[in-house]
Amino acid sequence: MLKVNGVNRTVDVDGDTPVLWVLRDVLGMTGTKFGCGLSLCGACTVHVNGVATRSCITTVDSVAGKNVSTIESLAGTRVGRALQKAWLDQEVPQCGYCQSGQLMSATALLISNPAPTDADIDAAMAGNICRCGTYLRIRAGIKEAARALSTSTEARK
Repeated sequence: MLKVNGVNRTVDVDGDTPVLWVLRDVLGMTGTKFGCGLSLCGACTVHVNGVATRSCITTVDSVAGKNVSTIESLAGTRVGRALQKAWLDQEVPQCGYCQSGQLMSATALLISNPAPTDADIDAAMAGNICRCGTYLRIRAGIKEAARALSTSTEARK
């Protein structure tokens, strides 16, 4: 039994199967990407109970009873929508391959730290590689989303 994006799913796999392959091959959720298979590039980043986690080295047994959130769920969250808009406004993606992992790491950052500094952003995003080199646009997108979220929060008070 696995909980993905708030839905309980039953999968018939060995307990040591990486979550990445369960998502992609068993559940057909291909938004989470395979990059290196060694937890070095961040393309496979998902959230496990809200924490950015590399799904290529995380076993399905280790997430039993925990909530796994994928890129497919991002538009259903306020932070995710703000980041997606900022990504488009800043024209962040080039090839786009790493972007699901980038967005998942950025979402975890903004949920835990709604007003990150450049150093906070760099630290949170350090494990995500972008071969196209859009790091400055990624940082700008995170800052834009943080501003938008703080403005909308202030407007609701």
